[in-house]
Amino acid sequence: MSPSGLPGIDYALNPYGGCEHGCVYCYAPEVLHTDWKEWRVVKVRSNIPDRLSKELSGLEGTIGIGTVTDPYQYAEKRFGLTRKCLEILKERDFRIHLHTKSDLIIRDLDLLASMRGEAGITITTIDERISKITEPGAPLPERRLEALRRLVEAGIDAYALVGPVLDHLEGNEKEFADAVASTGVRRICIDSLNLRPQLSERLNRMNIRGSEKAKEKIRRTAEDSGLVVMDVF
Repeated sequence: MSPSGLPGIDYALNPYGGCEHGCVYCYAPEVLHTDWKEWRVVKVRSNIPDRLSKELSGLEGTIGIGTVTDPYQYAEKRFGLTRKCLEILKERDFRIHLHTKSDLIIRDLDLLASMRGEAGITITTIDERISKITEPGAPLPERRLEALRRLVEAGIDAYALVGPVLDHLEGNEKEFADAVASTGVRRICIDSLNLRPQLSERLNRMNIRGSEKAKEKIRRTAEDSGLVVMDVF
C-alpha cells in the first residue's frame, strides 16, 4: 500500500500493475512513465495478500482499491487477489473505497455487503460501438449498469463515475443520464478529460475530445432526476 492524496482515501491498494481494459483516454501510463502499449501487459502482484496483512498493523483510515489499475480486470478471475485482499480488510474492519469498470465485482457481493465503505463503477457511454472503440478490453456498458443495479439491491453504497465525459455524449445526455438513474444509484461523480501530451496526440488521431458542454448537461439532467452530482476533484 501507499499513502493516497485522493479525497476521502488514506491509502491506495492496487493488486495488479497495468490494465487489460486498454481505455484510449487513460492517463495513468503517462503519470507512471509507462508506454501505453506496455500498460496493457498485466503484472500480477501475487504476494500482495501477505504484504497487506503485514502492512495493516497500526494503520487506520480508508483503503482505496483500484486507484490506478482496475482490481476486477480479467486477471482477477484467475488469480483472485482482490478478493483475498477484501477478506483481509473485512476481517480487520477497514473501511474501503473500491473503484472498477467491471461487472466481476458482483462475484464479491457477499463480502462487500458486510463491509464498511463504498463502490464506484465507471460508465462513459451506453453505446456498445463507442465502448468497443474507447474501452476495448472492458465489459460492455449494459453489464456495468447491471452491476450497479446489483450493488444497490444488495444495500451497498454505490455510485456511478461518469468520466471522462467525451464529445460522443453530446446530444445523448438525457438518454445517458436516464440509463444511469435507472440503476437506482443516488449519486454520480463526473470528471473532465485529463489530457497529457501522449494522450492528447492519441485522441487527436482518433478524433476524440472531451466535452464540457456534455458534462454540464449531464449534471443538470441528473440533478433533475434527483441524483446528487459531484465532481471527482
